[in-house]
Amino acid sequence: MNAAPPTCVDVAIAGGGMVGASLALALADTDKRVMLIEAVAPGGTDQPSFDDRTSALGNGSRRILETLGVWRHLAGHAGAVREIRVSDARHIGAARISAAEQGLEALGYVVPNRSIGAALWRQLGHCPQIIVRCPARVSAVHLGPDGARLTLAADGAGAESIEARVVVAADGALSMVRAAAGIGAAVEDYRQVAVVVHLATDLPSSDVAYERFTTTGPLAVLPLPDGRYTVVWTLAPERAQQVLALDEGGFCSELQRCFGWRIGRILRAGLRSSYPLRLSRAEGMVGARAVLVGNAAQALHPVAGQGFNLGLRDAALLAEIIAAAADPGSPPVLESYARRRGADRRGMIGFTDGLVKLFASERPGVVAARNAGLMLFDLLPGAKTALSRLSWGFGGDTPRLMRGLPVN
Repeated sequence: MNAAPPTCVDVAIAGGGMVGASLALALADTDKRVMLIEAVAPGGTDQPSFDDRTSALGNGSRRILETLGVWRHLAGHAGAVREIRVSDARHIGAARISAAEQGLEALGYVVPNRSIGAALWRQLGHCPQIIVRCPARVSAVHLGPDGARLTLAADGAGAESIEARVVVAADGALSMVRAAAGIGAAVEDYRQVAVVVHLATDLPSSDVAYERFTTTGPLAVLPLPDGRYTVVWTLAPERAQQVLALDEGGFCSELQRCFGWRIGRILRAGLRSSYPLRLSRAEGMVGARAVLVGNAAQALHPVAGQGFNLGLRDAALLAEIIAAAADPGSPPVLESYARRRGADRRGMIGFTDGLVKLFASERPGVVAARNAGLMLFDLLPGAKTALSRLSWGFGGDTPRLMRGLPVN
């Protein structure tokens, strides 16, 4: 019996998480034949992209999602952040930034990842032109000068061969596609664990987000639209194990002791989850007929909540470049993407990594400098304006989707 002929597409996207699904939607109205490949059903509890964490979406990201038709599904799940208060535990440094002072409706929005995933895949359901293979996993990748060949395996079905002009690695920090392209990644272990939990307090959440830098790492307390808060508590691995082992009352007491009473008395804590924190940087963003986006290109510390915002800008600009290209996988096209995303990528990696290391130091000179810096920041309108525009990019091109325009 002869094998089935390969399915031919212009763009194969390996990974249907938040960045991969966004890229597929961005390409939906172009003349490119696009396939999205995802190993886990979007509603599955083991979908790593749509887990218990939340994402802080900046206004630039909101504009992209509005242009893609996704924000209308998310608005009811988004907690608006109209003020951010930053403090340095055990020291005097503090700063505050207000949306009203910046002439903005909100500085950003806190949205559960599960809600983002559901909204993206709901919108994909209105795009029959996108070929979807889910659940299906990429079992082999061969990259050549003229195209890419992928082998897919699906439960209860035989292997399927896919030929593509370009394959997009949207398959996370341990990307199989990146490895097949021969692109290495430098990984730095922060030796920290993020404990994530939703809280109820005796005061309903306001529109204020808190970022408190403690001796164990950043502690973010972010408002949810239902009156609760979501917390990302950075701890040393051993301390995280101890905190996770506490009963609910003990956990609430420990968190209250660390954070204080800014949000009132902590009454209840939901299901706790934890994630090791590492910085992963791909040594390049493109290879032969392969291109990296999102965590496959860079996985950041959550200190400033910029990981998904950065990955979404990857997807938005890549879609724009692919839409205009006769051959979306040719070296000049891919090199253009790498060049145009370079400044934003380097800037955001350096910014988040620098924050982690700056506030981790207890050397007297460093402590004095950062506290002076926080107080100076609080007095400089220009610095606050720059921070409020962080999700619009750290330099380089502003994608068309971020300007409310289609990619083509």
